[in-house]
Parts: sequence; structure tokens; C-alpha cells
Amino acid sequence: MKLRVTYILMAATAIFASCTKDSIVEFGTNRKEISVGAVGGHEIVRVASSDEWIASTDKPWITVSPANGRGSTPCTFIIDSALVTEPRSGVVRIQNVATKEHTDITVTQEGFPYFIEVEEPAVEIANYDSYGERWFDVKVRSNVDFKVDIPVNDNWLKCDKFTLNLNRGVRPREVTLRFNWDINTSPRERIAEIALRPKTSGITLERQDNLSVTQAAAEPIIENTRQGDSVALICIARSLNTMTSWDTSSSMDMWNNVTLWKEGMEGYTEDKEGRVRSAKFTLFFTKEPLPFEVRYLTAAEELYFFGNANTFLLSLSTGDDIAALTQLKRLTIGAYGLTELPTSFTALRNLEYLNIGSNNFMSVPEILTPEKFPNLRTLIMNANQRHAIYDLSNTVKSNIGGFIEEAEFPKRLLKWNKLDTLVLSVNYLHGSLPDFADDDEVPTWSREEVEAVDSLPDILIGKKKVMPTTKMLAFNYNRLTGSLPEWLLYHPALNIWQPYSFIFNQEGRTKTGIPAGFDNEPVNMDYYYTLYPTKNKPTGEDEVTDSIK
Repeated sequence: MKLRVTYILMAATAIFASCTKDSIVEFGTNRKEISVGAVGGHEIVRVASSDEWIASTDKPWITVSPANGRGSTPCTFIIDSALVTEPRSGVVRIQNVATKEHTDITVTQEGFPYFIEVEEPAVEIANYDSYGERWFDVKVRSNVDFKVDIPVNDNWLKCDKFTLNLNRGVRPREVTLRFNWDINTSPRERIAEIALRPKTSGITLERQDNLSVTQAAAEPIIENTRQGDSVALICIARSLNTMTSWDTSSSMDMWNNVTLWKEGMEGYTEDKEGRVRSAKFTLFFTKEPLPFEVRYLTAAEELYFFGNANTFLLSLSTGDDIAALTQLKRLTIGAYGLTELPTSFTALRNLEYLNIGSNNFMSVPEILTPEKFPNLRTLIMNANQRHAIYDLSNTVKSNIGGFIEEAEFPKRLLKWNKLDTLVLSVNYLHGSLPDFADDDEVPTWSREEVEAVDSLPDILIGKKKVMPTTKMLAFNYNRLTGSLPEWLLYHPALNIWQPYSFIFNQEGRTKTGIPAGFDNEPVNMDYYYTLYPTKNKPTGEDEVTDSIK
């Protein structure tokens, strides 16, 4: 019985093997056409075959894996991303190696349409943020080089330079645009509609996204009020990044470096009661002009800004907002990094005192004239040196401040007769002092003037009358050379100007390499006190001047 069953199983196995060996799989594929989008992708094609087969194509953007095999096999067609805007097509041939029979599969791919796509087309920003933090990024996908068009009226928004790398044709790329924005000083929000346009004309876009930027309104400041003044002070300190600020929980009357108007003060009126009369801001760090909130301190007579960080690296303007304070009488903007005063600055016609020392001016601002500032009595512009340089002939630095661009001593300042104080010390002024011999605009001392005052010597008659009422004149530690003019040597105020400290004393070498200093500097002041016997010669002056020399 067992033997019989064994024979039956052996016979069945033989019959099954015979049938499998004799069966033939018809050669072919399950797909004749493949269509894909511009981004490409993977498509599966099943090959049916009893024999070995091989796949081939002359299109480098089509890859078949596996590219050969035996028997029926699923194959993956890998289609690269398109590189052009027009559709493209290719053929993949699957061939039976034994029979040479083949089947062709047509692959068609769409081209990339031109488009500019913005990831977030609507952006909202605050009205204020710290310097260096006022920016936002926007991601853009595109396959065409484009430009960013910001409306002219929206110059508060700027886009940094960017590069869209399209080295592989019109395949889309992503680029990040960085936008920088200015503080919104208006109590109303503002909206900028920014267009992204192809750089090349004639290109039709299937999609074109634009960018809308909405900026919040400024914090409200009630003008011409005590409350508005306090908010303005806090905002100014915040924008300047001062090392210390005021405790807003305490009354403004208790704030350091702030003086408020009170009855009995000169210039007091009832509408100024309790408002800011003067304020000081020191030890701060800013790379911008004066904060716009200064325009709200409309009762202030004096403002003081001094001590910016890294001053020598900066090239700043005061900005236009300070020009709104036409009532200002005293203004100090020192060690701030200034290199210019804007034309709007001339609105400050009531200034009596201006200190812009320790800045980076390359030349004396042209707007500083007696016509534009008729009430100015004190002008201080000392120590405008970006870099301390002893020998000007040995430096290749071109931007060193110190009025280095003045071709000669700024004689127009010496003709500003209403100034009682002019300080130009520690700069890089060069050349000689003007004698005004051929300048008819500068008058001479008349005999009548000299004889009318017993203390004036006859030697003044006919000599140039320069700065006759000036109480302080200082231009020491410059690079001046040549001869001291007679108007200076015999000036009625020379003794109170302390010439050995603030006039005669120069330093270093000039651009041509010659030592700075005057060739006719008097040994002492004996000649002067002989001419002016009523003036009291300081005790021990000879010893002091000798030690200076």
C-alpha cells in the first residue's frame, strides 16, 4: 500500500514539472505610456518575460531600475525634475535578449511654468524694536529671477541684496529675502504693498504672489503736555539704549538729570508748568540719529546728549526731528558719532549755545553761519578725531575726522563777531591763521575807537578788528603753522584767552611732515603787558610759560 502511494506522488511530480517547463510567459509590459508632472517622480512598470531582458533609453532624465533581469520583474522608472518650461518626452525600450522582441514605453513630462510663490504673503510688524532687531525674513520659491519693487512712498522698508541660484534651468529654487524696517512715528498704521516682478520682460507667470507688510501705529504721545514729556523721555532713553533710565513708578519731579519748569524761573509761563525744561542723556549705545520722540519736548530750553559707544566708528546725522524744537536755547550733542548736520538743523535759530564736540566731522558744517544762527554765542567743536594721529604725513587714513578736509583754517568762524566763545581745540586743522589783510569785510580799529577807551593802546589803530568781544578762543593741539597775525598778538582779550595753553600750543606734524607750531610765538607776555599796563599780569606767569615752552 505504501509503495503504491509513493508511485502516484512521483508520477504527479513528474507531470507538474513537465507542465512548468513547457509553459511560456508572453513578453511585454503592463504600461505603454507614462505621464508625470514637472517635479518628476517614480513610476512602477511590470515586465513580463520568460527570458533575460534589458531596458534602454537615450534620455538622461529617465532612469530604469533594475535596467536588466530574467523573468517577470517590477521596474522603477525614475524621472528627474524638469529643467525647461516646455513639455518633453522620451522612450524606454524593453527588449527580450533571446528573441530580440521589444516593447516601447513613452514617457512624457510637463514643463515648469514660471511662477513666484511667497510662503507668507502677509506680514505684520510692530512700530518699534531695538536697533539691529528691526527686520523680518520672507521665503520665496521661484524659477525666474525677480526683483523686489517697494513703492517710493514706503521707503521705511528696504530689502537686502539676494541671489536666486538658477544654475539648473527653471527648476524652482527657494530664496530668503531679508527686509529691514524703520520705526513708525505716526499714530496710524501703515501698509506697504510690495511687488515681486521678473527681471526679464516678456515672461508670463502662471502664479505671481506679492507681499503685504502692515506696521502697527506708534505709541500715542499727547503733545504739549507733561504726560507727553514723560513718555517722550522714556522712549528716547529706550531708543538710545542708555545704561540707566528712570523709574516710571515715581513722579517725574524725582527723575535725575531732568529739570521741570516752575514758577519764578526765567522764561516761565503757566502753560509750561511741570513740563521738561532740560534733560540729559549720557552713556548710551545707538547707531541712529536722535530718536524721533525728541520732537515732543516742545517746552525744553536745553537738551544734552553725550557718550555714545564706539563713537569713532560711526558716521551719523542728528536727523530732522530735533529741528522741531525751535525754542531750544542750549544743545549738546557730543561724542555721538556725528559727521554732518542736516539742512533742517537751521530751524534752531534761537540757539545760544551749541556743543558738538568729540564727534567725527571732516569739515566744519556749512550751515553754521551767523545768518542762520543769529542768537548763537557759544560754539564748541573740539576733539573731532576718529583716530589719534601725531604725524599727519605718515598716515594713509582718509576718514580721520578733525576737520581734516578743511583746506585752511576756517576763517569764517573768526568773522563771527557775536560769538563770545569759540572752541576748536584738539582737531587736525592745518595751515596758517588768517591775517585778513586783504579782506575788506573785516573792519580795522579806528583812532576814535581806541582813543575812546583808555585801556586800548595806539598800536591797535589800523589793525584788523577780529572777534572784539570774544571771551574765550581756543584752537590748541591742532596742526597750525606759520606766523601769528598782529590782530591776535595785540588783541585786547589775548590775556584772558590764556594763549600759551589754548592758542600757541600746537602738536605733531603737518601733512607735509613739518612740525606744527608758530614761528613767531612770543617768549613771554611782557610785550603785551607793556602795551596794556592796566591789565594785571598773573603772578609767576613767566615761570609757567617757560615750563610750557
